[in-house]
Amino acid sequence: MGNNGRESRTIHLGTDFWLPAQTPVHAFLDGEIIITSYNNNDKDYGGLIILKHQADSFEFYSLYGHLSEASTKQYQVGDTIKKGECIGYLGNMNENGNWVPHLHFQLLLSMLDFTNDFPGVAYFKQTAVWKSICPDPNLIFKNKTLSIANKQSNKHLITYRKQHLGKGLSLQYKTPIKMVRGDGQYLIDQYGQQYLDTVNNVAHVGHEHGAVVQAGQDQMALINTNSRYLHDNINALAEELLATLPDELSVLHFVNSGSEANELAIRMVKANTGERDIIASEVGYHGNANMCIDISSYKFDGKGGEGAPEHTHIFPLPDAFRGKYRGDSTGGYYAEEVQKQIDIIHSKNRGVGAFIIEPIISCGGQIELPEGFLPKAYEYVRAAGGLCISDEVQVGCGRMGKTFWGFQLHDVIPDIITIGKPLGNGHPLAAVVCTQEVANKFANGMEYFNTFGGNPVSCAIGTEVLRTVKREKLQENALQVGAFLKAELKQLAKEFPIIGDVRGQGLFLGIELVDGKMNPLAAQTDYLANRMKDHGILMSTDGPDHNVLKIKPPIVFTKENAEELLFYLRKIFTEDFMKNIA
Repeated sequence: MGNNGRESRTIHLGTDFWLPAQTPVHAFLDGEIIITSYNNNDKDYGGLIILKHQADSFEFYSLYGHLSEASTKQYQVGDTIKKGECIGYLGNMNENGNWVPHLHFQLLLSMLDFTNDFPGVAYFKQTAVWKSICPDPNLIFKNKTLSIANKQSNKHLITYRKQHLGKGLSLQYKTPIKMVRGDGQYLIDQYGQQYLDTVNNVAHVGHEHGAVVQAGQDQMALINTNSRYLHDNINALAEELLATLPDELSVLHFVNSGSEANELAIRMVKANTGERDIIASEVGYHGNANMCIDISSYKFDGKGGEGAPEHTHIFPLPDAFRGKYRGDSTGGYYAEEVQKQIDIIHSKNRGVGAFIIEPIISCGGQIELPEGFLPKAYEYVRAAGGLCISDEVQVGCGRMGKTFWGFQLHDVIPDIITIGKPLGNGHPLAAVVCTQEVANKFANGMEYFNTFGGNPVSCAIGTEVLRTVKREKLQENALQVGAFLKAELKQLAKEFPIIGDVRGQGLFLGIELVDGKMNPLAAQTDYLANRMKDHGILMSTDGPDHNVLKIKPPIVFTKENAEELLFYLRKIFTEDFMKNIA
């Protein structure tokens, strides 16, 4: 009955009373001792006594766990206990299974043939069965505190959201999950079920990393204010970031989100070039602010969108697998598509403001840029007087493994980079880094001020995130685990041809599902993500055809985690729905 498999026992079947060791325990009814045993294994009961009681028409049992060892030796099986009689004393940690002293009290309608033990905690999926065997002890105690209803049901939460929260908000999975805790590469729901998280690149160094949480708590207890006052933390974070970047990128502005970062980057472009025209990729996404939506094909070409605004120029998604140009050596062709957009801008007697792209296009389906594409595109844009922006919001801070930043994969140096999600490990923190030239032209007399950007708490957290990446060698982990996982996924593709492509770098990977004619398989991709959830593994889907599984876990993700992911992927790929493809 232990937690030896994928699922842990998390549903408590009794009531615990937390009291000092040697507190006396009394029988609440007349009864007969049927079990008196001592099991001092870790997290076991220690001293255990179970009484049998006779009601008018049936028998039932009461269980008393975590007693002292001596309590179990003063009675024998068959002894009669009177109501109110002391049956034992609470044990200390050394004799009660290494628990803080307490009484575990439980009611049972059947012993299920147990002779010296009985489960006190159950698996969530077996809740209904165990609750039918173990009634609520508060039927006896009638304690008002214990009678307080549990927190609102998921159904109620969903109903309230639909009525009072934004109508454009969505929930993950066909049956949404309520998450209440995070721990490293795991999320935990309200039932204590643990999920391996392959989705949240926001929790970069792991959910609720102790050192990061402590850094935020310590600073929050002292002061949090704006950047118009001197404080060491903003300089400390700047130093940590600049140590990872080429010398040319040496000026920082701190903001609160990737959207704010990209919005500020576009403001810098306008101040530097005097131009408004932006070149971006098909299915690119750069944030939810107005200017960000205006340059995000993922949004304006999708549901509710109205197509590209006048000053946004979209070139085809540089996808060498199913894009306009396919196969090896497509970088030059896609770079020419950027040049075509430059020519269109010039034909309207306007100049190029900027070219913005992610080093791996996330919402496009984890699209790796073809070799040679980015240097050539930068060359064309700069020749036209535009600036080059690398959107590192999803891929930065060591996730790529080979490099700390995504642009470094392509041997280029942008004029501006934007940083978001990973920098705060779940805390709202982002940054814009640019060259001295860009910063000088942006400082045109209009002050840039951000109320929360660069505050001491955010900077303490961001500094600790970067130091944790370095201290725990998490970039190296992303490289090693990511390379292992990518190689194994490619082997899996040989076994299951439904996997058309495996791509990405480090712990930022994508699996694209297609049929034999290269048609996207959105239904199978959605099925796979939901079935993986059934096995306690969180995955998400994306891409223009919703047929790409994204793998972007916290970079504490281990080889063992990767092996578990592969095991369940292989299991589900053998299911009928995944095999019966027309």
